[in-house]
Amino acid sequence: MDQSLKPRGAALDAALIPMFTALIAIGAFIRIPVGLVPVSLQTLFVILAGIMLGPRRGAYAVLLYVFLGLAGLPVFTAGGGPQYVLHPTFGYLLGMVPAAYIAGSFAQRSRRRNTKLLFLGAVLALLSIYSLGLLWLYLIRNLYMGSNTPFLILLQTGVLIFLPSDLFFCLTAAFAGKRLGPMVNRLN
Repeated sequence: MDQSLKPRGAALDAALIPMFTALIAIGAFIRIPVGLVPVSLQTLFVILAGIMLGPRRGAYAVLLYVFLGLAGLPVFTAGGGPQYVLHPTFGYLLGMVPAAYIAGSFAQRSRRRNTKLLFLGAVLALLSIYSLGLLWLYLIRNLYMGSNTPFLILLQTGVLIFLPSDLFFCLTAAFAGKRLGPMVNRLN
Protein backbone atom coordinates (compact mmCIF):
# COMPACT_ATOMS: atom_id res chain seq x y z
CA MET A 1 0.00 0.00 0.00
CA ASP A 2 1.27 3.46 -0.87
CA GLN A 3 2.41 5.20 2.30
CA SER A 4 0.57 8.38 1.31
CA LEU A 5 -2.80 6.58 1.38
CA LYS A 6 -2.67 5.42 5.00
CA PRO A 7 -5.13 6.93 7.53
CA ARG A 8 -2.61 9.08 9.42
CA GLY A 9 -1.20 10.26 6.12
CA ALA A 10 -2.59 13.81 6.06
CA ALA A 11 -0.87 14.97 9.24
CA LEU A 12 2.28 13.11 8.33
CA ASP A 13 2.22 14.58 4.82
CA ALA A 14 1.91 18.07 6.29
CA ALA A 15 5.14 17.46 8.20
CA LEU A 16 7.29 15.28 5.95
CA ILE A 17 6.62 16.76 2.51
CA PRO A 18 7.66 20.33 3.46
CA MET A 19 10.61 18.93 5.42
CA PHE A 20 11.96 17.18 2.33
CA THR A 21 11.12 20.22 0.19
CA ALA A 22 13.34 22.24 2.53
CA LEU A 23 16.11 19.62 2.35
CA ILE A 24 15.98 19.72 -1.45
CA ALA A 25 16.18 23.53 -1.41
CA ILE A 26 19.05 23.54 1.08
CA GLY A 27 20.80 20.77 -0.84
CA ALA A 28 20.92 22.98 -3.93
CA PHE A 29 23.18 25.38 -2.04
CA ILE A 30 25.42 22.84 -0.30
CA ARG A 31 28.28 22.54 -2.76
CA ILE A 32 31.13 20.09 -2.50
CA PRO A 33 34.28 20.93 -4.48
CA VAL A 34 34.95 17.80 -6.53
CA GLY A 35 37.21 18.22 -9.53
CA LEU A 36 36.61 21.25 -11.72
CA VAL A 37 32.88 21.61 -11.04
CA PRO A 38 31.40 21.66 -7.53
CA VAL A 39 28.46 19.32 -6.98
CA SER A 40 25.44 19.96 -4.78
CA LEU A 41 23.53 17.61 -2.50
CA GLN A 42 20.22 18.32 -4.24
CA THR A 43 20.12 15.07 -6.21
CA LEU A 44 20.80 13.10 -3.03
CA PHE A 45 17.85 14.73 -1.25
CA VAL A 46 15.52 14.25 -4.24
CA ILE A 47 16.27 10.52 -4.33
CA LEU A 48 16.02 10.27 -0.54
CA ALA A 49 12.62 12.00 -0.69
CA GLY A 50 11.37 9.23 -2.94
CA ILE A 51 12.96 6.42 -0.94
CA MET A 52 11.86 7.73 2.44
CA LEU A 53 8.43 9.16 1.60
CA GLY A 54 7.28 6.80 -1.13
CA PRO A 55 6.54 7.61 -4.75
CA ARG A 56 3.68 10.07 -4.35
CA ARG A 57 4.86 12.01 -1.32
CA GLY A 58 8.40 12.12 -2.69
CA ALA A 59 7.15 13.54 -6.00
CA TYR A 60 4.92 16.01 -4.12
CA ALA A 61 7.94 17.25 -2.15
CA VAL A 62 9.80 17.96 -5.39
CA LEU A 63 6.71 19.51 -7.02
CA LEU A 64 6.36 21.83 -4.04
CA TYR A 65 10.03 22.81 -4.40
CA VAL A 66 9.59 23.58 -8.11
CA PHE A 67 6.35 25.49 -7.44
CA LEU A 68 7.99 27.60 -4.72
CA GLY A 69 10.88 28.43 -7.04
CA LEU A 70 8.61 29.36 -9.93
CA ALA A 71 6.50 31.45 -7.55
CA GLY A 72 9.56 33.61 -6.92
CA LEU A 73 11.27 32.20 -3.85
CA PRO A 74 15.02 32.05 -4.53
CA VAL A 75 15.30 28.31 -3.89
CA PHE A 76 16.90 27.47 -7.24
CA THR A 77 20.67 27.83 -7.54
CA ALA A 78 20.27 30.84 -9.84
CA GLY A 79 17.27 32.47 -8.14
CA GLY A 80 13.61 31.85 -8.83
CA GLY A 81 10.54 33.18 -10.59
CA PRO A 82 8.48 32.13 -13.61
CA GLN A 83 11.23 33.18 -16.02
CA TYR A 84 13.33 30.30 -14.67
CA VAL A 85 11.62 27.98 -17.18
CA LEU A 86 13.93 29.58 -19.76
CA HIS A 87 17.03 28.76 -17.70
CA PRO A 88 19.12 26.06 -19.40
CA THR A 89 19.13 23.87 -16.28
CA PHE A 90 15.39 23.98 -15.56
CA GLY A 91 14.93 20.59 -17.22
CA TYR A 92 16.96 18.97 -14.45
CA LEU A 93 14.43 20.33 -11.95
CA LEU A 94 11.58 18.92 -14.03
CA GLY A 95 13.35 15.55 -14.15
CA MET A 96 13.51 15.49 -10.36
CA VAL A 97 9.73 15.02 -10.07
CA PRO A 98 9.62 11.64 -11.83
CA ALA A 99 12.99 10.81 -10.25
CA ALA A 100 11.52 10.96 -6.74
CA TYR A 101 8.55 8.89 -7.93
CA ILE A 102 10.83 6.26 -9.51
CA ALA A 103 13.07 5.99 -6.43
CA GLY A 104 9.99 5.77 -4.22
CA SER A 105 8.43 3.06 -6.38
CA PHE A 106 11.52 0.89 -6.04
CA ALA A 107 11.61 1.47 -2.28
CA GLN A 108 7.95 0.55 -2.03
CA ARG A 109 8.50 -2.70 -3.93
CA SER A 110 11.44 -3.64 -1.70
CA ARG A 111 9.75 -4.83 1.49
CA ARG A 112 13.05 -5.48 3.23
CA ARG A 113 14.67 -2.35 1.82
CA ASN A 114 17.10 -4.31 -0.35
CA THR A 115 20.10 -2.05 -0.92
CA LYS A 116 20.67 -3.32 -4.48
CA LEU A 117 17.07 -2.62 -5.46
CA LEU A 118 17.18 0.82 -3.82
CA PHE A 119 20.40 1.57 -5.71
CA LEU A 120 18.85 0.43 -9.00
CA GLY A 121 15.85 2.68 -8.36
CA ALA A 122 18.17 5.58 -7.54
CA VAL A 123 20.15 5.09 -10.75
CA LEU A 124 16.95 4.97 -12.82
CA ALA A 125 15.80 8.11 -11.00
CA LEU A 126 19.10 9.74 -11.92
CA LEU A 127 18.50 8.80 -15.57
CA SER A 128 15.18 10.64 -15.38
CA ILE A 129 16.93 13.78 -14.12
CA TYR A 130 19.64 13.54 -16.76
CA SER A 131 17.23 12.77 -19.63
CA LEU A 132 14.90 15.70 -19.06
CA GLY A 133 17.77 17.94 -18.03
CA LEU A 134 19.86 17.25 -21.10
CA LEU A 135 16.88 17.60 -23.44
CA TRP A 136 15.93 20.97 -21.89
CA LEU A 137 19.56 22.12 -21.91
CA TYR A 138 19.84 21.30 -25.61
CA LEU A 139 16.56 22.99 -26.53
CA ILE A 140 17.18 26.18 -24.54
CA ARG A 141 20.84 26.56 -25.52
CA ASN A 142 20.34 25.83 -29.20
CA LEU A 143 16.79 26.87 -30.06
CA TYR A 144 16.08 29.67 -27.59
CA MET A 145 19.58 31.12 -27.07
CA GLY A 146 20.83 30.22 -30.55
CA SER A 147 24.24 29.04 -29.37
CA ASN A 148 24.48 25.94 -31.63
CA THR A 149 26.30 23.97 -28.93
CA PRO A 150 27.01 20.40 -30.10
CA PHE A 151 25.08 17.67 -28.28
CA LEU A 152 28.28 15.89 -27.19
CA ILE A 153 29.55 19.05 -25.49
CA LEU A 154 26.24 19.38 -23.63
CA LEU A 155 26.39 15.68 -22.69
CA GLN A 156 29.88 16.17 -21.30
CA THR A 157 29.12 19.37 -19.37
CA GLY A 158 25.55 18.52 -18.37
CA VAL A 159 25.84 14.83 -17.47
CA LEU A 160 29.22 13.12 -17.66
CA ILE A 161 31.06 15.55 -15.41
CA PHE A 162 28.48 14.96 -12.64
CA LEU A 163 27.99 11.22 -13.14
CA PRO A 164 30.63 9.89 -10.68
CA SER A 165 29.44 12.06 -7.79
CA ASP A 166 25.77 11.42 -8.58
CA LEU A 167 26.36 7.65 -8.64
CA PHE A 168 28.00 8.01 -5.24
CA PHE A 169 24.90 9.91 -4.05
CA CYS A 170 22.70 7.10 -5.42
CA LEU A 171 24.69 4.59 -3.36
CA THR A 172 24.51 6.85 -0.31
CA ALA A 173 20.73 7.21 -0.72
CA ALA A 174 20.34 3.43 -1.04
CA PHE A 175 22.27 2.76 2.18
CA ALA A 176 20.50 5.58 4.02
CA GLY A 177 17.14 4.32 2.78
CA LYS A 178 17.90 0.84 4.08
CA ARG A 179 18.89 2.16 7.51
CA LEU A 180 16.34 4.96 7.93
CA GLY A 181 13.41 3.50 6.02
CA PRO A 182 12.10 1.41 8.92
CA MET A 183 11.85 4.56 11.08
CA VAL A 184 9.66 6.29 8.50
CA ASN A 185 7.58 3.13 8.07
CA ARG A 186 6.85 3.12 11.82
CA LEU A 187 5.44 6.65 11.56
CA ASN A 188 2.80 5.51 9.09
